[in-house]
Amino acid sequence: MSLIQYRGIGRRKSSRARVILRPGKGTLTVNARPFDEYFPLPGQKMMVKQPLLLTETVDKFDVLALCDGGGVVGQAGAMRLGIAKALVAANLELRKKLKKAGFLTRDSRMKERKKYGQKGARRRFQFSKR
Repeated sequence: MSLIQYRGIGRRKSSRARVILRPGKGTLTVNARPFDEYFPLPGQKMMVKQPLLLTETVDKFDVLALCDGGGVVGQAGAMRLGIAKALVAANLELRKKLKKAGFLTRDSRMKERKKYGQKGARRRFQFSKR
């Protein structure tokens, strides 16, 4: 029996998610842990499932993901992009719908670096006239 699987890599902030889609019943696993345990907040769960809900493939694929770097919200965003890319690899006809919803676009916003002579990226030390 040949194992059919589709891969997608998503990135967000400093997070990276390697996603594998396999035909199945719709189970989601992140870093060998159950999905509900890894992403406890409903907003994070919704963010990850958005591409599957949009394409109506929630119960058609099992999702295995390896996430690393950044925080939980960044990993959720990376996983959403990875799932969307894997869905396009599985079925090219889904690309138009996913692209219109913005799930195939990498969010390029990154943390601004701290500048020298300042307290942070924008924050300055308190000015004293006297």
